[in-house]
Order: sequence, then structure tokens, then C-alpha cells
Amino acid sequence: MRYSGIKTTGTKKCNVLIADDDETSRRVVSHFVSKMGYQPHLASDGEECIKKAQEQEMSVLLLDISMPKKNGFDVMSYFKENGITIPVIVVTSSYEIPLAVKCIKMGAFEYLTKPVSIERLEIVLRNALAESQLQNEVFKLQKELKSKELFQNIIGKSHAIRDTMEQAMKVMETDLNVLILGESGTGKELFAQSIHNGSKRKNGPFVSVNCAAISSDLADSLLFGHVKGAFTGANNDHTGFFEQAHRGTIFLDEIGDMNSDIQAKVLRALQEHKIRKVGEKTEKSVDFRVISATNRDFSLAIMNNLFREDLYYRLEEFPLCIPPLRDRENDIGLLAKHFLDEFASANNLEPLQFSEEALSDLTDYPWPGNIRELKNAVQRAAVTRKGTTIDILQAPRIHGKTPLQHQQQHPEPAEAQPAPALSLEDHEREAIMKAYSVSKGNLTRTAKVLGIGRATLYRKLDKFNLQHLKNGQ
Repeated sequence: MRYSGIKTTGTKKCNVLIADDDETSRRVVSHFVSKMGYQPHLASDGEECIKKAQEQEMSVLLLDISMPKKNGFDVMSYFKENGITIPVIVVTSSYEIPLAVKCIKMGAFEYLTKPVSIERLEIVLRNALAESQLQNEVFKLQKELKSKELFQNIIGKSHAIRDTMEQAMKVMETDLNVLILGESGTGKELFAQSIHNGSKRKNGPFVSVNCAAISSDLADSLLFGHVKGAFTGANNDHTGFFEQAHRGTIFLDEIGDMNSDIQAKVLRALQEHKIRKVGEKTEKSVDFRVISATNRDFSLAIMNNLFREDLYYRLEEFPLCIPPLRDRENDIGLLAKHFLDEFASANNLEPLQFSEEALSDLTDYPWPGNIRELKNAVQRAAVTRKGTTIDILQAPRIHGKTPLQHQQQHPEPAEAQPAPALSLEDHEREAIMKAYSVSKGNLTRTAKVLGIGRATLYRKLDKFNLQHLKNGQ
């Protein structure tokens, strides 16, 4: 047989998965696939095929129908059900037309019979790869459009916020509970709403609950509901927040401030997905997803017995960290202009703008109150402006003074001067030690509390000369 020798372009080889229970067929096809310039990967049965397709991105699948454990039809069905879009070229010994028709109906790109013509295989592979690249481009464009739609209320182009959006996109289509961590004013609820809007629960309710505002006396009624006559003043049936979120999402904001007495009740609801109204004898199953948010340090709260460790791990199936505004320098100007245009439009004002000096001042300020503080600053500057250009930003202040002026006006007495600030490394070392203590020497839990991977934790233990902690796992 003649072989053209056409190779793939570029330095990265395309991965071709060859699934066939016949070892000779695998070796022969693998040899020619390699000569064509592709990278072959081999599987001897359907389960191994699925596993390899999940472990590494494959460009094309050469699939036999008759295989042990899972046959070719099982593999194609699994791919379809789990959204795995790999062009499938069926390579089999059967010449039956109904079988070929069935494969094509199930989405196979091509149907080839053994022994395979190498010239034919090369042409089909090249066409399948072109189809794969086209699908990838379409998927990329669809993803970008979906991202713009879902995060339309989140303004920014910095790497920090884009990385956070990417993480949110990955988790939104799952049913994992998400714990959003971030300082006050960073936009945690906007991310929670975006995750809900991009999930399979988007047509269900999004119920937002301020956990810090729930008292122990009202917790059962507010969270789980009550029936008429359950207690004095219960004149009507009441549906609690968890039941209101049935087939949707419940957003537990400020979860770190939740009363410790309530935490046990919430934990049980999360574990069982069942609630019992006050005054009722039977439980009711409720289908909900939990997204929670906090600006608190959970490691300290757990260590001080202010927050249940078991509830934390139930909430933190997927942590999402929102960067503070000081880490989004490229976004400050965009956000400021957006808030200025929004204010001018809402108040029927002529278009306003910032001078270069004012924009520079905005970027230099640390914004401890994050986006919320920036919005307030822009609105105050718009109110006190002279003309249509804001030259001096008067807003970033503490009690009417800039941070520096505030410190100069109220200096610390000599004897009350604070101790020298700890370095960033000292803070990091202390945080690791506290998380290690809370996790009772379990390094996997320590890494989860810190929000880092286990490998990263090992590197930091070596960096801070804490190798001895590895022996306590």
C-alpha cells in the first residue's frame, strides 16, 4: 500500500485514541497513525477507552464495535450523555449495512471495515481532525458568548477576575455546593447569581438569605417554615427559605456570621435535603443547591469553635475566591467610568468624564472597601464636580480625610505605638500553623482550609522549614 507521508503542522501532535480488543489491529493501526504524524494512544476495551478519553484530550477516536466490558455503542452513548465531543471513526470487521446506519445515527464521523486501506484511513483521519478543530472553534466562541451573557454585570478584564470567571464557568453546570470567599464589597452575590443563571437550575428560584440577620428564635421558621398555629403569632402557613429554593439555588450570604445554634440545623438540611416545618410531624424532601459566601477567616472561626468544621466541608465542595479590587488594577478605571456613566444617566446629567490625574488617583488608592467603596467615591465626586470633568477625586477618605491625613491627625501616643508589622511570609507561616492545628494534623484538610492544593502546601512547608509537619499526617 502506498502512504503519502503527510504530517500534521505545528509542533504539537494530535492525539488519536485507538480502541480495539485485537492486539494486532491496535499495533498495525498505531504504527501507521504514528507515521502520519499523530500521537497514538491505545485501549483494549470500552472502559479503558472511556478512562483515557477522560484523562487526556483526544482529537479523534478510532473505535471497534465488538469489545469486552463496554462495546463501541456503549462508548458512544457514554460520550453523548456526558458531553464528550470527539469525532468517532468506527473501524470494525462487520459489513452489515444496518450496523453502519446505527453507528452514523449515533454520531459516528465515518464507518470503516477491516482490513483498513491506509490511504483511506489517512484521508478520513485528516477530515475528522478538521471537523474536530472546527468543533473546538465553535465551542470556544459559544463559551465566550455564554461568559459575556452570564457575567454581564461583572466588569473587568484583569487576569485576576478573568481567572475567577473561568473557575465559576467550570463549576456552574455541576451541582456542587460553592463557597465564595472574598472581602466585603468584592461582588460575591453577583458571582452567586451568575453561577445560578448558568446552571441547570437557572429556571428555578434564586433565594438570597442574609445569615447574619437570622436570630436563633426565628431561625426554624425563617429557614424551614411553619404551619398555622405552630406558635403564638403563626396566623398562616409560612414557606421557609430552603423550600422556597426547591429546584433552584439558595444563597447563604455572610455564612460566617451564622449563629452557632443554627449551624447544626443547616448542616442536617444540607446532608439530608429534607426539612420539617415548625408544627409538622413529617419531613419533606427539598431539591436545592447551596451557594454560600463569607468574608471571614474560617480557619480562625473553626479553631475558636465559632463555626462547625463539618458544615464548612459540606459548604466548601468547590471554593471560589473573589480577588480584592487592589489586585485588579486594570479594572479600576473601567469600573469607575461605568459607575460615572450610570450615575449621569440615572440623574439626567450630561456625559461626565475623569481627568488623567483623577484616574491616576483612583488607581493609586488601595480601596479597602473594594467595589462598593469605589462606587460611592465616584458618585460623591460626580455630585461635587465643577463642570463635566472630574479633576480631583475627593472621595477616597476615612471620616472626611484621606488615609494618610487621618493617620497624621490622630497619631498614636508614643507608648501605644503598634508593634512592627509581621512580614507577608510571617503571616503565611502563621496561617499554615493555625490551619494545621484546626485540621488536627491532617495535611489534606489543612490544604482545603487554606484553599490551596496539597502539592502547594508541601512546597510551602519546605519553604518555611515546617517539614516536620509532614510526619503528623
